This record gives sequence, C-alpha cells and structure tokens, in this order.
Amino acid sequence: MKLEDEIKTNKFQGEVHKAHLNILVSAAWLRTRIIASLKPFGLTSEQYNVLRILRGQTPQGIRVKDITRRMLERNSNTTRIIDRLENKGLVQRLASERDRRERAIILTGEGLKMLSDIDQYWEKHSPHQSVLDETEARILNELLDKMRV
Repeated sequence: MKLEDEIKTNKFQGEVHKAHLNILVSAAWLRTRIIASLKPFGLTSEQYNVLRILRGQTPQGIRVKDITRRMLERNSNTTRIIDRLENKGLVQRLASERDRRERAIILTGEGLKMLSDIDQYWEKHSPHQSVLDETEARILNELLDKMRV
C-alpha cells in the first residue's frame, strides 16, 4: 500500500521527509506482524530479542548490561524482561566467574526449545515474508545503513 493511502495525506516537506515517515509506518507494520506471530508462544518482541541474543552467546551466557547494548529496543527494561523469562523457565542467572556481583544470563533447555519451536513456526508463517527479492532487499539494507551514518 502506498504511504499516501496508509496515512491519508500527500503533503510532505520533501522526499526525505516522506521516506522517514515511510520507514516509521513500515516499522510499525512489521512490528505488528512480529508481535502477532509471537503471541501463540506467550512472548513479547522484547523477550524474543533477549532470547535470540542469549542463543548467540550459548553456552557461556552474557551479562545484563551487554544484553541491553544489543537490544533492538534499547529503552526496554532488560532486568524486568529477564525476570519474566526466568519466571517462565526460559533463562537462568548464574554467578559470574569473573565478578561475584555480576550474573551471567544463560538460556535453559526450555528456552532453546522455545526458540526452535518459533524457528519451525516461522518457516511456514514468517512475519518477514516480503515481495522484495534478494537484490531489492540488499539495496534497501544499503540505503538504510547509509541513512544512519
């Protein structure tokens, strides 16, 4: 759908302004799809983000402050997200070997299974399906990277 139809206006300050609005609308659209696809698993997108970060650090784990640095939504309360994931049995806090005041966060077997289940579900019902081909997606990625310089 064209941006003008989505937000019911064709008045923009210029093409750059229109592009920025288009990115915001598209991000909200994609986020809605991801949230809906995670709902059957009882996860928020922020919780899923933490689980994916932890999977990349398996088996050694990672500190909370390092998780926060890697979060897509950096304003999230990482400690509260980890508390909820721990209550669900998906993550565990371990005493750090380097510093007793720190805790390493690791995925449990149940957390790894949850991610595997989501991966399998997304093979058939991916929220990332797109009409863009690989070349178009690469160009879009390059343009978005360029915009953030």
